[in-house]
Amino acid sequence: MKITFKVNGEPVTMDVKPNELLINVLRDKLKLTGTKYVCGIGECGACTVLLDGEPILSCLTLAVDVNGREVTTIEGISKGDELSEVQEAFVEEGAIQCGYCIPGFIIMGEYLLRIKQKPTEDEIKEYLRGNLCRCTGYVNIIKAIKKASELKISKTK
Repeated sequence: MKITFKVNGEPVTMDVKPNELLINVLRDKLKLTGTKYVCGIGECGACTVLLDGEPILSCLTLAVDVNGREVTTIEGISKGDELSEVQEAFVEEGAIQCGYCIPGFIIMGEYLLRIKQKPTEDEIKEYLRGNLCRCTGYVNIIKAIKKASELKISKTK
């Protein structure tokens, strides 16, 4: 099947199999390897991308379902060479260890801060509940999203 969609703002047209998963298209065909394949069953959140601005699990999404839509991956979050506030805060707060789960956390952090300017710690935890990390213990990830919120607010003043 031929599908056309946007990835990180760029139009893409390609042939996909009816049962081909979005994560495989992103990683194997488009070479966007920032989105990670970990569990394959929607339990870990490492494959999270934005579809028309909403978070989805690319390991559970058929590529044909993104036809005519827009996908944003971790590669599309930064503004050229400039990190987003969420990415910057993750680095500053030491929220990155092995890094495997981090793209999914950053995508969810970006989404959360788009819909809620200054989330509480409980709200951050609620939005991140579908993302698993075996290295950090989550403390620095939560700090990073709080800091990103402050960075975004200070840039709008």
